Amino acid sequence: MKKIFSIILLLFSIIGIASAQSEYQPYSYQFYQKLNADLYSTQTREHTAIKSLIIDSLLRHRYDSLMNYGTNNSQNGWNFFSSHLIDVKSPKSTFYLDVLPDLGIGRDFSGKLTTNATSVGLQVGGTFGDKLYYNISGYQNSAIFPQYLSTYINQVGIVPGQAYARTYQNNGYDWSYLTAVLSYTPVKFLNISAGRDKTFIGDGYRSELLSDYASPYPFFKLTATLGNVKYMALWAYMNDPYYANATGNDVKKWAVFHYLDWNISNRLSFGLFDSIIWYTVDNETGRSRGFDVTYLNPILFLRPVEAANGSPDNALLGATGKYKISDGVTFYGQFALDEFQSQYFFSNDGSSRNKYGWQLGVRGPNLFAVKGLNYLLEYNTAKPYTYSEHSITENYSDNNEPLAHPWGANFRELVALLNYSYKRFDISAEADFGRYGLDVNGLNYGKDIFQLYDYPARYPATILGNYTGQGLTTNMVYAEAKVAYVLNPKYNLRIELDGIYRTENNSQFSDKTTWLTIGIRSSFRAVYNDLASYRTH
Repeated sequence: MKKIFSIILLLFSIIGIASAQSEYQPYSYQFYQKLNADLYSTQTREHTAIKSLIIDSLLRHRYDSLMNYGTNNSQNGWNFFSSHLIDVKSPKSTFYLDVLPDLGIGRDFSGKLTTNATSVGLQVGGTFGDKLYYNISGYQNSAIFPQYLSTYINQVGIVPGQAYARTYQNNGYDWSYLTAVLSYTPVKFLNISAGRDKTFIGDGYRSELLSDYASPYPFFKLTATLGNVKYMALWAYMNDPYYANATGNDVKKWAVFHYLDWNISNRLSFGLFDSIIWYTVDNETGRSRGFDVTYLNPILFLRPVEAANGSPDNALLGATGKYKISDGVTFYGQFALDEFQSQYFFSNDGSSRNKYGWQLGVRGPNLFAVKGLNYLLEYNTAKPYTYSEHSITENYSDNNEPLAHPWGANFRELVALLNYSYKRFDISAEADFGRYGLDVNGLNYGKDIFQLYDYPARYPATILGNYTGQGLTTNMVYAEAKVAYVLNPKYNLRIELDGIYRTENNSQFSDKTTWLTIGIRSSFRAVYNDLASYRTH
């Protein structure tokens, strides 16, 4: 760790003083899709796959119009509908503070259950000069969820994508949520950021490589942009509560992610991804390791470095691509390769050693020439045992949840999204159709990434004969519609009406949820309710 901080200090000391704009916008799909027309224009070569974004000159006009909608430039002083609660500006710095309410009540009509959410948060942020940006936000939360979310929380121990769930009353949970980001752009082509947050890689709603689903984690990130090439190196310190160590504390692990995005032309982009995950203490062997300095190497493709160390760690490779057919149609895709055996990779034998997932989608703005109507249609799949590992500690997860697609592996998914924004109204709709195979009869069929893939369901007789959806084949239908009125765009304060219909069926159980909620919400944190069962009930 001392070497890491020495490098950080060195970078800050040798960077020049060229002017650059630094404004970090926390990622949420709902907000980012409002930038589609600029991000996916055939007239530009904007790098779109690494999120959160640093708002630059290309996006500045659209971004400012969203953040300052309804503001009267001739009006001075505080305004509830357009200002931070405390907003201080000087020639060389800014500071803001907001109270973040998240209050709602709902009814699960299928489960005959009244739900609620009671959360209060606080955020502070600001800038120093035009290069340094910071934001800290924290919530104290409590909620009663419908049965399918309670089942997930009881199995995993985590409120989806947020934090540990502590129980209260008979069927409620409470938890804390904290993010913090320090973002420094010393020169136009380089951003240095650190803190506790999430990173998303891809152009879709889901990511097969690195998503914003799992809980926030401490990180240090370098992002460099040189013309048509953008490169990210990210080091993270993650939590693994699946097994506690001898002291009763969670096991910790390190991760490093590299991603290179090359805009070949205004229309065509291609990206390369790799990651390495390694444990601090292996719960199975008791072997202890600290931070591996060989992974400080910021160059893409650490697999040879990992192999030179004796291949003790979990490596994942990936690729992304997108092509803009027009200003209104962009095709995109991803491929994640966890492991393969060349003997079986190009056959249909279904080897459990061939572990990969892929994504294909289309998205665009202004559907049917309606300004502000954005769409996305996406297919995702991951073969059984993808993202699992020889050691549970080294699987592709953080805080007991997947780092990639929230469904783990052994699934197929088709998801469609519509989003429409008009003045301060936000309307969205989602339809999600999934098929996946749960473990049954004590056998590992490949969906639960916390099971060791050394022991697939057909082992020891064979490692062949596996297929996507094997095990307890389950079908899920999910539909959601939201209508929101944004009271204050600065911190996304809004009144929101949300309706969810969800069914999940297999030969052992049949679940149905019809859930309606209304409340006042704030901040840009993403909340995912479109979850599949992770383990058999």
